[in-house]
Amino acid sequence: MAPSSEHPLGSPFPELDGHGLRLSHWRADSDADAAAWLRGISDPEFRRWNTPLNPVTDLDSARSSLRAKAEYAADGTSVNFRIADAASGTTLGHLGVNMINPALRSARVGYWVLPEARGRGVATRALALAVHWAHADLGLHRLELGHALGHDASCRIAERCGFRYEGTLRGEMFEAGRHDAFRDAHLHARLSTDPAAELP
Repeated sequence: MAPSSEHPLGSPFPELDGHGLRLSHWRADSDADAAAWLRGISDPEFRRWNTPLNPVTDLDSARSSLRAKAEYAADGTSVNFRIADAASGTTLGHLGVNMINPALRSARVGYWVLPEARGRGVATRALALAVHWAHADLGLHRLELGHALGHDASCRIAERCGFRYEGTLRGEMFEAGRHDAFRDAHLHARLSTDPAAELP
């Protein structure tokens, strides 16, 4: 993995390369990025397991969402990576390292992959790349990963990357498509002191 110095003005975070992927920054001023973000957030499989606080329904709201992500990166509380194929540059999905707490040396990670990129280990490879960076370069000790109960694919990705299952959180997430009902979530976590995970 080799960090890059290419990043948007004001962002303290690098771009990352490894495992056949490039993790770069989403750009609100890019029509292609906004369209990919909209497609990812609108995907029925994404919506089955996630309910965004602020709906993204068109290109304008996609750009607004990406601008908000850039502001979080500028203040150091979150970094949101566009997952791309290292050779072609094709957008494959998204990975976020969020709720960064320097005092507690902790953060929370999440990801999604576009439909055509699923089944290729994209999320696993991107997560492994981001985990290494977060522990080695950011100096974080604890990374948490949560997903809706029943999301078996996300559970397997977490386990492959060394995120141990720690329990079920009651009523921790919104139900699909609702802001007035809740569902349980699995909590996984990985510590910087945990043994290195071996990718398949």
